[in-house]
Amino acid sequence: MKKVNTSIITIGDELLMGQTINTNSAWMSQELNRIGIWVHRQITIGDNWNDIWNVLQDETSLSDIIILTGGLGPTADDITKPLLCKYFGGQLIMNEEALQNIKNIFTRLNRPLIERNMKQAEVPDSCSVLQNRRGTAPGMLFSRDGKIIISLPGVPYEMKGLMEASVIPYLKNEFVLPTICYKTMVTAGKGESFIAEQLVDFEKSLPHYISLAYLPAYVIVKLRLKAIGENKKKLEKELHSYFEILKKLVAEILVSDEDKRAEELIGEQLIKSGKTVATAESCTGGYIAHLISSVPGASNYFKGSMVSYSNEIKENVLNVSPQTLEKFGAVSEEVVSEMFYSIIEKMKVEYAIAVSGIMGPLGDSNEKQVGTVWIAVGSKERMITKKLVLPFDRTKNIESTSQLAIILLLKIIPKN
Repeated sequence: MKKVNTSIITIGDELLMGQTINTNSAWMSQELNRIGIWVHRQITIGDNWNDIWNVLQDETSLSDIIILTGGLGPTADDITKPLLCKYFGGQLIMNEEALQNIKNIFTRLNRPLIERNMKQAEVPDSCSVLQNRRGTAPGMLFSRDGKIIISLPGVPYEMKGLMEASVIPYLKNEFVLPTICYKTMVTAGKGESFIAEQLVDFEKSLPHYISLAYLPAYVIVKLRLKAIGENKKKLEKELHSYFEILKKLVAEILVSDEDKRAEELIGEQLIKSGKTVATAESCTGGYIAHLISSVPGASNYFKGSMVSYSNEIKENVLNVSPQTLEKFGAVSEEVVSEMFYSIIEKMKVEYAIAVSGIMGPLGDSNEKQVGTVWIAVGSKERMITKKLVLPFDRTKNIESTSQLAIILLLKIIPKN
C-alpha cells in the first residue's frame, strides 16, 4: 500500500511574528494521521507572493497532497486566492452558492454587506469549491498531475469545519488508506526517560507495525500505542493485548487507561457515585475550579470554590486559625488541612481540594522557595496531603499544581 505524503503550508506574517499561535498545523496533522495520511512536512511562510509560489512548487514535487491555510480574507494582504488562480491558470468567477452564504451570514448578524465582502465569493474557475458554512471564505480544491492542492481559511474554527465536512471525506474516498488504531493511557509520577528505561524490553517485543510513543506534558506522560495495517479487526485485537501488558508494567503510575483529561474522569466518577466536590484555592487563584467547571455537565457535581488569596480571607471566610498561620505560614500542610475541612463543611460536599503555595517569581525565602506548594485532597473520612517543589515559571506552576491536585483526587475517588 503506497504511503500518502502530505505537506501543510500555513500562511501569514502574524504566524512568523508570533502574534498568532499556529495551531492549525498540529490539528490537521492529527486528523490526517487518524485516517492513515502521513504529514511529512509543515511549512510556515509570510504573506509574500514569491515565497508562497516557490514553496507551492517545491511541495507539489514532494507530496501527494498539499494543504494551505490562510490568506483568503477580504484585505489586500490576503493574496493566496489570486496567486492560486494564476498558478493553476484561469480566472476568478463569482460562485453563487458562496455568495448566498455570505449574504445569509451578514443578514443574520444584521451587518451591512459591502463589495469587499462579496468578492470573497469569487473563486478560480480551475478549482472545485468547498463551501464554508462557518464563515465567508470558501475553500478551494485543485488537482494537477495526480497531486491534490487544497486551500482553506486560516481561522481555526472555519478550517476545522471544512476539514471535517469536506476535506477528510474527500481524501478517504480518493486514496486507498491503511487502517490506523490507537490506544492511549495517562501516567503521572515519573518522567518519560524513566518510563522509557522501564519499558525497554516491552518496546523490543512489539511487532514492526505497532509502535509506542511517549507524549510528555508538565505533570503527565501519555503512552500511546499505534498499530498500522490492513486488517482492522486483527489490529485492534493485537493492540488490546499489548495495551493490557503495558498497563500492568506501569500500574503504579497509571492515572487512566483512556485518553481523557483528569477533570473529565473526575466528573464521570462523581456522577456515577452521586457525590460532589468543591475547591479552596490560594496560589492557583481559581484555576482548579476553572478546569473542573470546563467539563460539560459539571453543575451536577461541582458546588463551587473559595479563592482565599489573602490570609485575611483564609481567617475570616475559611476559618483558618490565626495561630496556625502565624506558626506554620500560609504555605504549610497545617493551613491547607484547615482550608480543606472548612470548604467541605461550608460547601456541604463529599470531596474537596485545597491548595496554598508560592508561584513566583517573587516570594522566595530561606524557609520556602518559589514553587513550594501544599495540596490537600480527599473526603471528610480520608484526606491526604502532598508537598510539591515545582521548577517552572508562574504560569506553569499554577497549571501543574492544578493538574496534580485533580489527579490526586482522582486516585482517591472510588471508580465504581
